Amino acid sequence: LNIHLMNTFFNVSDLGNLTQALAEVREVKNNRFGFQPLGKNKTLLMIFFNNSLRTRLSTQKAAMNLGMNVIVLDVNAGAWKLETERGVIMDGDKSEHLLEAIPVMASYCDLIGIRSFAGLVEREFDYAETIVNQFVAYSGRPIFAMETATVHPLQAFADLITIEEHKKSERPKVVLTWAPHCRALPQAVPNSFAEWMNAADVDFVITHPKGYELDPKFAGNIKVEYDQRKAFEGADFIYAKNWSCPGVTRPSDYGKILCNDPAWTVDQEHMSWTNNAYFMHCLPVRRGLIVTDDVIESPQSLVIPEAANREISAEVVIKRILEGL
Repeated sequence: LNIHLMNTFFNVSDLGNLTQALAEVREVKNNRFGFQPLGKNKTLLMIFFNNSLRTRLSTQKAAMNLGMNVIVLDVNAGAWKLETERGVIMDGDKSEHLLEAIPVMASYCDLIGIRSFAGLVEREFDYAETIVNQFVAYSGRPIFAMETATVHPLQAFADLITIEEHKKSERPKVVLTWAPHCRALPQAVPNSFAEWMNAADVDFVITHPKGYELDPKFAGNIKVEYDQRKAFEGADFIYAKNWSCPGVTRPSDYGKILCNDPAWTVDQEHMSWTNNAYFMHCLPVRRGLIVTDDVIESPQSLVIPEAANREISAEVVIKRILEGL
């Protein structure tokens, strides 16, 4: 009866013992339709404030594997625009306040998954997880993150599963490398990846240009290797991802693009510095910016099995939450 009950899922600590969780992953992967009584006549509401491909499909599939009913709501395409601030006079384009919308939505379901990206304008607003925490406070339902302003735990869990399945040594070297992008992107994926790798039994290194230091809340005290080549030496897994400035030391730089040096793009030469490493990325990926075609299409690329594991990470999380209902 090693059931670890969860009411919210945002961080690696919510999962409890990682070894047990990975054992449960294998159990679910071998029998993904074996737990349907748990979800029978239960409803998952998936709320999207932002676009989604993998998260939407994998989470819906996971809930269906568990025998659940699923309702998907796109807040910006078909619902009333929602006001999130308190104390405002609602005379603009927002017709409904989250404070009414949340309990109404909660009355139609048993658990809620939420996707709400960072605005990348006010660091304090984003890092306080203002929108998601209103759902935790006012819904009375278990809440899990389908990517929030600061975290993407379903992705990081799937990443860990993928590394476990492909590692060739007990304690592989895993490198999170920043790569250039044409748009300012949130830090949710690198934040969660760093947090989860710190909790896992891996030799973890982060490399990025100066000014891109992740919040220690997620990165812990992992040393940053600013020399990308040095970081890649002996690596077993290269996880490439762009993120905008987290504004840790200079909040005024939050959400800015500080560097666009194409020398950081992961190409064959970069991969030649590694221990024949696997290449990973959460997708969607901009080819030619983050990674070259030959690297992402090589036999060492894990981006497709990594994405497929999103179904499994979501199923384990939803199963855990259902076990506590």
